[in-house]
Formats: sequence, structure tokens, C-alpha cells
Amino acid sequence: MDLIKKIVVGVDFSDYSLPQLRYAAALAESVKAELVVINVINERDVDAIRTAEIYTEKPMADGYVKKQKEERARMIEELLEQAACTHVPHEKIVKVGHPAEEIVDVVQKTGADLCIVGTKGHSNLAHVLFGSVAERLYRRCPVSVLSVRGKEHADLVCRMPV
Repeated sequence: MDLIKKIVVGVDFSDYSLPQLRYAAALAESVKAELVVINVINERDVDAIRTAEIYTEKPMADGYVKKQKEERARMIEELLEQAACTHVPHEKIVKVGHPAEEIVDVVQKTGADLCIVGTKGHSNLAHVLFGSVAERLYRRCPVSVLSVRGKEHADLVCRMPV
């Protein structure tokens, strides 16, 4: 059995992101793995701004992406501090694209052994079992995908001794 040396965790800054990161960090710490925290700026948002550029004749998309990357990198750092896991070796990545595709790309490029995702993201719909990004990852990710089922479950697991 191969050891887990690198864990990719996707965060979207929803209510599930902090417990999901806590879970991933606790696991990374227990197996002495590196954590790769990724957030993806959805390509649909950038496309909408590019469409608006046509009508306003003002270039906005590049500035939007640059500002979002800086803000999201800062937000990832805040999540790491809130999760009390800044001491765990980690890398922060903010990309633009389709979330599931970009997460798979990061898993492949970093040589990750495990991918951790939440079961729900921004939509947080009660009737949806899995979010669309999580569902796509379960189908396409080349490594095992671990789902953190909810805020309470992740918090409970993180308090368990390792």
C-alpha cells in the first residue's frame, strides 16, 4: 500500500470549507503529508465579464481575475489560520477554469495521492446529495476522492485522536 504524501483539498469558501480543511489538515498531519489547497475561479464568471466588456468597451476581465486571485489566496491563508494548520506543509493554488477539471489537473501535476472535497458547495441545496464538482471528481479523478460529508462530521473527526 502506498503512503499518502500529498493531499489536494478543494475549497470554495462555502460553510463547508473550514471543516473540510480541518479534516484534510488533520489527516495530512497524522500521515506527515503535504497539503495542496486549491480554489478555482469559475470560468463562467470570467466569461460573463468578458461579455460585458463588449458592451462597455472597458477591459475588465484581466483586472477581475488578478484581484480575485489575490483575494482568494488571502482567504485561503485565513482558512488555514482558522483551521490552526499553518504549520502543516502546504501550497496554495488559485486557478481559473472549470472547478472539477482544474482540481484534477492539480492532482495530476502535483502527484497527489488523495483528493478531499466537500459533498456540497456554494449551492448548499438540502435535496442534493453531492455537489456537481464533487460528483465530477468521483468520476474523473485519477486518485481516491474522500468526501467530507458535513460540518458536524468533519469537526467531530478532527477532534478524534490520531
